[in-house]
Amino acid sequence: MNDTGKEKVPTLEEAAANNNVAENTPPGEPEVGEPSPEAQVAALEAELAEQKNQLLRALAETENVRRRAQREREDASKYAVAGFAKELLSVADNLRRALESLPESEAKDARTRGLLAGVDATERDLLSVFERHGIRRIDPRGERFDHNLHQAIFEAEQSDKPGGTVVEVLQPGYLLHDRLLRPAMVGVAKEKRGPAEPAEPAGTAA
Repeated sequence: MNDTGKEKVPTLEEAAANNNVAENTPPGEPEVGEPSPEAQVAALEAELAEQKNQLLRALAETENVRRRAQREREDASKYAVAGFAKELLSVADNLRRALESLPESEAKDARTRGLLAGVDATERDLLSVFERHGIRRIDPRGERFDHNLHQAIFEAEQSDKPGGTVVEVLQPGYLLHDRLLRPAMVGVAKEKRGPAEPAEPAGTAA
């Protein structure tokens, strides 16, 4: 007789083994090797936290790059005239020398006085242009010496000035906004030294 197509009936031993497996597996417990739902949720939360941290770091880096680029653009615009301004400093120096070479009180005739007035007006106009572009003259006579802004050329004995005071300006300095274009060349009063203490006689007991 042909058994093809008939369903195989399990033996008593196979049925008992299947029943034991079903009884030993608690209801709702995942199969061996598969993570529990709680473990899957924890893994997803950890992955989400990592992705969030990476996103925040990327946003912070992008903001830093943007700020740095903006600062560089502002500096480029702010200090673009630095080279041109340095070239004009000698013009300002020559105008000042021309005015100092002949004081107005020594001008003998109207033509000379007119010439001095024209040079003075030219200097004022040039300094006004400097100021409009953020260029400021440093003339520190009577101020405390500052090595960030001044260059000491000599020291001088000055009884009426405290040590370290600028007593003479040989050449004014200039600032472009907060950047030094040229230090002021100055003479500085020497520091005053107190009288030397008398030497203690030899053999004096302490």
